[in-house]
Amino acid sequence: MFKDKRIQFFFTLLIAFTGGIIFHKLNTPIPWLLGPMTAVFIGSRFGKVQFYWPSWIRNIGLVIVGYSIGVSFTKKALVQIVAELPSMILMTLLLVLFCAGIAVVVSKLTGVDYPTVLTGSIPGGLTQMLTFAEEMKGIDVTTVTFLQVARLMMIIFCVPFLIFGPLFHNENKLTTGMIHSEVAVTDPLFPKILLFAVICVVFAFLTKKLRFPTPFMLGPILGTAAVNVSGFAGPALPSALLDLSQFMIGGYIGLLLKPEKLEHKVRIISLAFISGITMIIGSLGLSLLIMHFGHISPSTSFLSIAPGGMDQMGILAHEINADLSMVTGYQLFRLFFIYFAVPPMLKWFFTKQGDRHHKKTN
Repeated sequence: MFKDKRIQFFFTLLIAFTGGIIFHKLNTPIPWLLGPMTAVFIGSRFGKVQFYWPSWIRNIGLVIVGYSIGVSFTKKALVQIVAELPSMILMTLLLVLFCAGIAVVVSKLTGVDYPTVLTGSIPGGLTQMLTFAEEMKGIDVTTVTFLQVARLMMIIFCVPFLIFGPLFHNENKLTTGMIHSEVAVTDPLFPKILLFAVICVVFAFLTKKLRFPTPFMLGPILGTAAVNVSGFAGPALPSALLDLSQFMIGGYIGLLLKPEKLEHKVRIISLAFISGITMIIGSLGLSLLIMHFGHISPSTSFLSIAPGGMDQMGILAHEINADLSMVTGYQLFRLFFIYFAVPPMLKWFFTKQGDRHHKKTN
């Protein structure tokens, strides 16, 4: 009976919903993302039933988040992003170099080869880095997956508590939820939202066909932003729908981490935790530079640099009324940089390292 996918999904759904309710009652940041993610992760480790969360549910959640980000883009925001382009290039390079430095330390302490650790440490490109790891000989895909997902989950956990903590002085979620609801009332969803729904779906499948990174989020962002910038503004989504999108994404993320498949579990898990914390501290340092030179608010600058997923940082920016278009602009630039520029650079670097090692052994 427990091999039936429908029963597995229903059981996972129940656990995820319970986690969301608990975190909501505890009044934690983004409870409908963190709650399901935590509950599913813990439940799948100790439960006898195999957990299951269809990827299409996560994709629907990404489409909703993509729309909510795309609708924040205006002509003014676009001009602002273009003006920030030199800063985006510099900050992305500094963050990648910082992560490469952390990878050197982690590699020496764990004894895991540097190419594996470096591939697992590059921020913001989970899918691309896993694909790259599978293509390159000698890279341990299991370790890369664990390092990438562990970093992502740590950042999803730590960044919200930092953002809603005393360091940034943001309003709590209940207040921002009321603001979103009021916006939704003044600008009715129907019938406008039907046109934007079609645009989101078409662009999602178009970017998927073109093999763009995270197409089910990127497509709706591009499609909605293009229409929004043209002057035909889309309506804001009610907070309940945004909570639902977080729930759809959180349950999926909770199933990604599989520490039981690792060799030297304790050592690698400990160092993954330390490297994740170090990345967050490094991001805080870089965000201070943006804040100082770019005159951007502390919350916006930190979420722009934080080495998490674009969807999670977008959700957080939405919750605290940060400059969503600026956060997305920085995160998008890093995503494309990692997607198009980093793999060829890593391939060249690893090939050179392999040639040097080959010459030394001969």
